[in-house]
Amino acid sequence: MKALLNLSIALMAITGVAFAVMKYWMKSDDPFAVVNHPLQPYALDAHVLLGPLALFAFGWTFAAHILPALTKRAPKRATGIWTMVFIGLMVASGYLMQVSTGDAARKAFAIAHWISSGLFVAGYAAHLIPLGRANAR
Repeated sequence: MKALLNLSIALMAITGVAFAVMKYWMKSDDPFAVVNHPLQPYALDAHVLLGPLALFAFGWTFAAHILPALTKRAPKRATGIWTMVFIGLMVASGYLMQVSTGDAARKAFAIAHWISSGLFVAGYAAHLIPLGRANAR
């Protein structure tokens, strides 16, 4: 379960960053190009297709780890809650961005997706940092 979650999050982050770099920071020499890099559509496809795998891993983790930790005073509860808040925002903005037809809405969801994804990854990374011996009971 933990390996699937970590792998799916890593792949989502890698493909998301790769797509963003290609879309926003690369420029094609061809003025008629639809994409800035030949791999750009594949990075987006991989990112979107990996989404259900990540959601499955989140669901599995929710039942086995998150829900039990919420009912106890888990030592890393703050970073876990932080991460859970941003999972919802990240997933919702990602799906809404795909189905939005207006440019303004799509841009707003894209911004929300980048912010919530960045905060999620930061929270998840903090959640993975082991506690010191004095705090781990």
